[in-house]
Amino acid sequence: MEVGAAAFERRLPRLRGRLRRAAFLGLAIFSNENSNKYVVHSYNFFLFPSTFGVTDAELTLSASSIQFLSHYGFDYNKFLKDGIPYMNELQEKTLSQHLLAGSWKVCSVLDRERMKKAIDEVTCWIAAAEEEETMILQDLSGISMFEVQLVLRRALQNVWTQPLGDSEVMVKKVSPQHRRLLENSSYDCCQKELILMSARGFTNLFQALVKAKKPLVGHNMLMDLLHLHDKFYKPLPESYEEFKRNIHSLFPVLIDTKTVTKSIWKKYPFPRVSNLLEVYEVLCSDLNPTDPTCPVIVLASDCSRYAEKKSPHEAGYDAFLCGSVLLKGAHLLLGRSTSVTAEADLSFSEYLSALVKYLNKVHFIQGGVSSINFSGVDAPCRRPPLLVVHVHGWRGLNERQIYQELKALCRFDVKLLSENQFILLSSKFKYARLALQEYKDHPNLQISLYHHWRHSPHVNCLLQVSSIVALWSLLAFVLGGAPCHSV
Repeated sequence: MEVGAAAFERRLPRLRGRLRRAAFLGLAIFSNENSNKYVVHSYNFFLFPSTFGVTDAELTLSASSIQFLSHYGFDYNKFLKDGIPYMNELQEKTLSQHLLAGSWKVCSVLDRERMKKAIDEVTCWIAAAEEEETMILQDLSGISMFEVQLVLRRALQNVWTQPLGDSEVMVKKVSPQHRRLLENSSYDCCQKELILMSARGFTNLFQALVKAKKPLVGHNMLMDLLHLHDKFYKPLPESYEEFKRNIHSLFPVLIDTKTVTKSIWKKYPFPRVSNLLEVYEVLCSDLNPTDPTCPVIVLASDCSRYAEKKSPHEAGYDAFLCGSVLLKGAHLLLGRSTSVTAEADLSFSEYLSALVKYLNKVHFIQGGVSSINFSGVDAPCRRPPLLVVHVHGWRGLNERQIYQELKALCRFDVKLLSENQFILLSSKFKYARLALQEYKDHPNLQISLYHHWRHSPHVNCLLQVSSIVALWSLLAFVLGGAPCHSV
């Protein structure tokens, strides 16, 4: 759909900026053990971009995000010190080429200091060491285990290395002949594939999820899909349609509980909440009485703390909420659309049949479409009209200042149109009506309906050029006079 594509591609630079933020990924696996019982294993993954042999990644952290995550217990030390590496296909290809050419480099300053210390230790030791003597390098971990070995092997032709456990490397002094034999051994721990597997980190699990082709569930999950594509698959494409095709190829079945619950609110007299935890609490409350066929959701022993204490905005907990909302919502929809008997055991495939109209439709705020259809054409929806703000007397205002001015009254996306004009986009008609009414007599901000032919800078430029051409044509006609005809 052109409207959805245009909105997505217009917002792409901002979306790319948001993808540079710290990554904290949650995964909840729901296993249908018997009849209507589901056992949940929920996991949290602290992710930190790989610093081995690839371009040093940039991360952004806004003050408000740090404050928000700290409030909900985000462990920044674990993220920075123990974060799992990851890379996408382009980064992996680049690293693979550098490994083959022997031109890889260590990007991290910390790792370079470790390399220098290791080389100094081994250089001092090897001068007096006999062949077959060994020494141990300690306090290594993760990808630095490979980095140290590759650096030492490249710098010193008479050593060989072997990892010992998870934090130590054995260094042995060897003859050139022995070194060549070891290099051609199938047991070499520094083979390219082993290095790539370690550098891929979490991407290995992502690829396993893609291969499994299981339904992927999220709540308002567009940003999640953008992260998955950019961090573990490929950099985001410029084309909206290409992005849709890629995601559908990776995950053929997507279910956005935001889209599902919006439909449930229309069919049942529940409070119209949108926050994931609030949705879960409504569906678990007395407002939604259970019956013998309702899904029974049990947390596995290794994540039972989620049954005892709420952990909002913790990724693993939110993943558990998503799956639970999906099952409870699907049960409601299935009960309304079929004559399910109280004794019937409902399978997950039956729940999926009740969700057919919502599959692969992901909620998209202010995109000109109600949702992105990853398996077909986007359906248009009726959206509130665009508004335009004309600024008088206040010089140098930017988008954020306009947003701050309006946010106490109503919420809009604000886009710069020209030096003193801004476009306002909202998802609710009541916000548009309220803004038009409240700012009708404002001395500095005049808000009106946006008309493309009147407000578009491109149309205005075209009209001005056309006016100038018409004026010169008229002047040429007047000044040149009527043509003379001889008899």
